[in-house]
Amino acid sequence: MPILPVLSSGSRVLTGGSDAGAGWTRLPPMFRRMLRFQHMDFELALWQLTYLCIAPRKVYKQVYYHKQTHNTWARNDPAMLILISASLACGCITWSVVYSLGPVGGIRLALVMVFRDFILTGLIVCSLLWRTAPGTVQTDPGNVEWAYAFDVHCNGFVPLFFLLYVIQLILVPVITQDKWICLLLGNLLYLIAFTQYFYITYLGYNALPFLIRTEVILLPLIPILTGFVASLLGYNIARKALTLYFGA
Repeated sequence: MPILPVLSSGSRVLTGGSDAGAGWTRLPPMFRRMLRFQHMDFELALWQLTYLCIAPRKVYKQVYYHKQTHNTWARNDPAMLILISASLACGCITWSVVYSLGPVGGIRLALVMVFRDFILTGLIVCSLLWRTAPGTVQTDPGNVEWAYAFDVHCNGFVPLFFLLYVIQLILVPVITQDKWICLLLGNLLYLIAFTQYFYITYLGYNALPFLIRTEVILLPLIPILTGFVASLLGYNIARKALTLYFGA
């Protein structure tokens, strides 16, 4: 049984409107339900946001149950996507105040953080992992859903958001100072954030029973850890990143 409704060749009408409708129905349910706020389970999404930061394994324990009840590994509720995007947009207000960006600068920053940092980067990363999944798959590669790959990115982005968009904001006066201990603190923040991202991504693919050798997803941690150790010689990652964003 297909996960998404598709039109049969006999029922397809060759008109522009029908083609657009067919394309819409092929979108993952999470994207087709973006405006149905009354049907979103924000309470569950908040629970998942919390546990992704403190005990991410608990979130993935529900994956198999979700597959059995909804016939899909991916979420069909966009509440998580909405909450992360809204949190980023709200965080931009504080960042704009700290760096005196003004209303226009704040809107531009929100667009960058939501659409580039979160969504566009997520589309690229999840598509790469989705395409390379056949290299670690035990049965049919088609069992790996693209929408699930995007779900995994959203999950991994949660602790990264908390560390780099919230905690880093609080620590800006400290981590930008010309002291080695401040450099260590800022660089450690980035190390933990990206380690958490790849670890949660690994958990997401490891939760699929038909995948093998999912530990290869953790390989990027080797250059990340190497880069962290090298940066302790005098490269302040946090200050360089903030300079790219705010020029200060």
